[in-house]
Amino acid sequence: MASRLQQLKDMTIVVADTGDIEAVKRHQPQDCTTNPSLVLKAVQDEGFQDTFKEAVAKGGSVEDIAQDLVIRVGSALAGIVPGYVSTEVDARLSFDVDGSIAKAHSLIEAYGQQGVGKDRILIKLASTWEGIRAAEKLEKEGIRCNLTLLFSMAQAVACADAGVTLISPFVGRITDWYKASEGVDGYDPEDDPGVKSVREIYAYYKGAGIDTIVMGASFRNAGQIAALAGCDRLTISPDLLKELSEDDTPLERKLSPKAASRTEPGSLDEPTFRWQLNEDAMATEKLSEGIRKFHADAEKLYGLIEGAR
Repeated sequence: MASRLQQLKDMTIVVADTGDIEAVKRHQPQDCTTNPSLVLKAVQDEGFQDTFKEAVAKGGSVEDIAQDLVIRVGSALAGIVPGYVSTEVDARLSFDVDGSIAKAHSLIEAYGQQGVGKDRILIKLASTWEGIRAAEKLEKEGIRCNLTLLFSMAQAVACADAGVTLISPFVGRITDWYKASEGVDGYDPEDDPGVKSVREIYAYYKGAGIDTIVMGASFRNAGQIAALAGCDRLTISPDLLKELSEDDTPLERKLSPKAASRTEPGSLDEPTFRWQLNEDAMATEKLSEGIRKFHADAEKLYGLIEGAR
């Protein structure tokens, strides 16, 4: 029997949620995703020390050096995987449409200088109203986007309406919130609130004929991954990729476009979007928390750079 990882690859595009070059080489995913937390971890790896020193030695502002490091990590990943590499826009721009667009252009240009075309890059933006509007404009320019920190149907509807390439609904962080709120230790995968959220979004997208890719993210255990087998894409950490690669029990497909009931695509104006998001305490809190955490890790990267100058 093939491993669960191989079985999963037969029904879902597997994406590595890491900047760990060796892990990517081992597990051979189609795509890679990065964020400030993963880049921070990657540049502290022993194998990246020379790259880190080279970037710092080039000089420039701390922000310029940090972007150079992001591009170096992303370019290294693009040299291994055949598909997309997702690269995050500065979290401080999460509520700035024009600033997000300018940063996206800067990232695409920097990748181009490394020989990585824009067709290989997904620009990651937080699923705020402003992030979604920035993505809508970028998509019209031919720059593909990954809308991250997505926790609610309101965000999913708005992203689809904007025509974004891919969304990343966060499974584990939803589960974390409900565990704390309900005072429980965990959930059976079929009852897991994070799993159920992605399944609902997937069913809506497929039933409405929406082309946007659904990529489940932020997993806490292999059971959550198995419960979403068949999703368009799943981005998975190296530890869970390893666990799946060592498990040869049969894996059942849980999601299929054919099983979705036909529905009409929705559309949200700004006041409705903001109200629906406001009414979802979990989504509101986790979106804000996620933006803060990504910014905190970006600040840690700036500190490493300052310390090495």
